[in-house]
Amino acid sequence: MNINNIRKIIKKGRILQNEPMSAHTSFRVGGPARYYFIPGDEAEAASLVSYLYKNGLEYQIIGNGSNLLVSDRGYEGAIIDLGRHDGTSFTMLGIDDQREDGKVLFDCGAGCLLSAIGSFALRCSATGFEALSGIPGCIGGACIMNAGAYGSEIGDVITAVTVLTSTGEKKRLERSELTFGYRHSSLLEEGYIVLRAEVLLDKGDHAQIEARMKELTAQRKEKQPLEYPSAGSVFKRPEGDFAGRLIEEAGLRGYRLGGAMVSEKHCGFVINYDHASAADIYALINEVRDRVHEKSGVMLEPEVRFLGDF
Repeated sequence: MNINNIRKIIKKGRILQNEPMSAHTSFRVGGPARYYFIPGDEAEAASLVSYLYKNGLEYQIIGNGSNLLVSDRGYEGAIIDLGRHDGTSFTMLGIDDQREDGKVLFDCGAGCLLSAIGSFALRCSATGFEALSGIPGCIGGACIMNAGAYGSEIGDVITAVTVLTSTGEKKRLERSELTFGYRHSSLLEEGYIVLRAEVLLDKGDHAQIEARMKELTAQRKEKQPLEYPSAGSVFKRPEGDFAGRLIEEAGLRGYRLGGAMVSEKHCGFVINYDHASAADIYALINEVRDRVHEKSGVMLEPEVRFLGDF
């Protein structure tokens, strides 16, 4: 890769090399990315993706790094970070609360944290985002995987997205052009990169919205190991059952490999308990899959993305 050509593209953003991915993932593990690019705006992102595509160069998109396990050896390709960096347009959040239909529209850059959107929704007395605001991650990645919690999903509130194709072409897609399923979307199928998403919420009662958010926050603190680095629920929910229940049934509550552990508080979480390596976490995830399959016949499917050589 000719880094001088990249410097001609990224002028508002930042260019890093051999950047430790442990600083950019919620597991707090991962070796260095050979190239780490933070575009300053959508135009830089589009030009960068187009350049990498035309030159056949491998890249991966990250946001908050909350659903990603990077190898201890790192990643030899390019990381494009559209996450929560001040000074880039991807954290911008616009609000239209003067609509004729009485609803509130949020225009969210891909790097907007769901917690930030939830806070603004509360400020505007807008309801429909209470359960989603506690999910650790950015709106861009949440759209790709249709993130959800407590019966709500991102796809329920999205009205449009602006994306980049794999060639760097910018497109706007209306809700009618999008398909959302359980932890899946047509955006993922098409390989689109989300630049911006529009979230439409109803007006509600401020006190009720605040009370619901506090209730869900308390539930998360009680039932989830938020005090340890993790990627949230590691496995997708198997049809008709729960991953956590199957893992507990297999006798794996508190099970450890190296510094990685199945959470004693919530068996669906694999946590970085004691200075785990990515190899520890990867081995534990596979051990859990094998043991659950042996016990119940169910093959759990990870929600976590794996990047690099394991």
